[in-house]
Amino acid sequence: MSSNTSFFSFENFFSLKKFKTNIRTEILAGITTFMSIAYILLVNPLMLAESGMPLSAAFTATVWASILPTLIMGFFANLPIALAPGMGVNAFFTYTLVLGMGLSWENALAAVFVSGLLFVILALLGVPSYIMNAIPKQLKISIGIGIGFFIALIGLQNAGIVMPSQSTMLELGDLSKASTLLALFGLIVTTALMVKKVPGSLLWGILGITLFSMLIGVSHTPTSYKDIVSTEIPSLAPVFFKLDFLAIMKVSFIGVILSMTLVDLFNAMATMVGVSTKEGMQNEDGSMRGLKAATLADASGTLMGSLLGTSPITSYLESLVGIEEGGRTGLCALTVAFLFLLSLFFAPLIQLIPAFATAPTLILVGVFMMLDIKNVDFSDFTEAVPAFLTMVIMPLTYSIIAGFAFGFISFCLIKTFVGRAKEVSPVMWIISACFFLEFFGMHSYKLLSSFLL
Repeated sequence: MSSNTSFFSFENFFSLKKFKTNIRTEILAGITTFMSIAYILLVNPLMLAESGMPLSAAFTATVWASILPTLIMGFFANLPIALAPGMGVNAFFTYTLVLGMGLSWENALAAVFVSGLLFVILALLGVPSYIMNAIPKQLKISIGIGIGFFIALIGLQNAGIVMPSQSTMLELGDLSKASTLLALFGLIVTTALMVKKVPGSLLWGILGITLFSMLIGVSHTPTSYKDIVSTEIPSLAPVFFKLDFLAIMKVSFIGVILSMTLVDLFNAMATMVGVSTKEGMQNEDGSMRGLKAATLADASGTLMGSLLGTSPITSYLESLVGIEEGGRTGLCALTVAFLFLLSLFFAPLIQLIPAFATAPTLILVGVFMMLDIKNVDFSDFTEAVPAFLTMVIMPLTYSIIAGFAFGFISFCLIKTFVGRAKEVSPVMWIISACFFLEFFGMHSYKLLSSFLL
């Protein structure tokens, strides 16, 4: 087959002419998108490793869990959207489910599977947009902000900027430590790269700090090229299909599954909303083209990710960077998937990256996620108090679920107590009831029993 015929088939399959783009533009846009999200290949395995997962297997799982749903997005939705394990839900996986609730990572993978299955069912029924519309805007914004604060706190701890304290819970860390100084320096440099709009700023920041720390002897230095690149792909076997459902088959875990599903849903819908505003991404009626297929790709990604051995998958808002470069079709997504595939051979590199090198990225992701705080209406206390509780409870309790619970339940109760119960949708009452059972149900039963007996 000639190259012209091959190019012609690409044009037909992805409708390049229809969307006023070409192969070169799509590939360049895909490269730009990959550079913008490649940091997840470094951050996610390190975060999963804190849950007890083997690091090299977590890296392989992260890569394959990014490749497969991105291919689905490209081939079936024909959209320039990349998918990978989401920031926020990976923190939920490690710090809330495993380190916070005492689950094993196998139990947590089972919870991801159930969440993904629920998301797929909701996507097939077209429910996600209905749920998104039923949850108040202020709460949706505050959830993102709360997760941002939580991720930033993790980054600050990894950098050694804050540390535990017996008297005040948290205190300032030892700023004279080399690792802490390197993290602070990395934060400044990475921020400068972002301001200058350098493609892949977060990735370059992580690699730059790692390299500099090696040069001054703070972290391990590779002795050969095999410490950076390898022809042998790390085995997926230690985490593949390692789901354990026993510990999560309880009514009390309804809130856990619901929280994870909502975080995944919000991430997906935020990306879809952002993408839908761009030229060439709408149907004639102004709605986003391929929305149902895109949502299914996102949901099925989480389902596949759990089987492969990683935290929930989500559509990345950074895909907008590639769209700004002209990406309009699934060929852009296929380019991203191909680059993810190539990254499999750089598994040894992940072993060399210290936690303080990824800390600036976590802090900056927190900054990104709280940019919407200006849209929270603090003049209406029936909106402000639930939003505030959602934001602060997450980082202060180290629990994303707790933030959800306090935000949703307080919203319903405050609106009811001031005579504005009509502003609370049935969906909000159902979700709040699930969270109430998760956090207060057993305690309420014990309290009532103590009065009656």
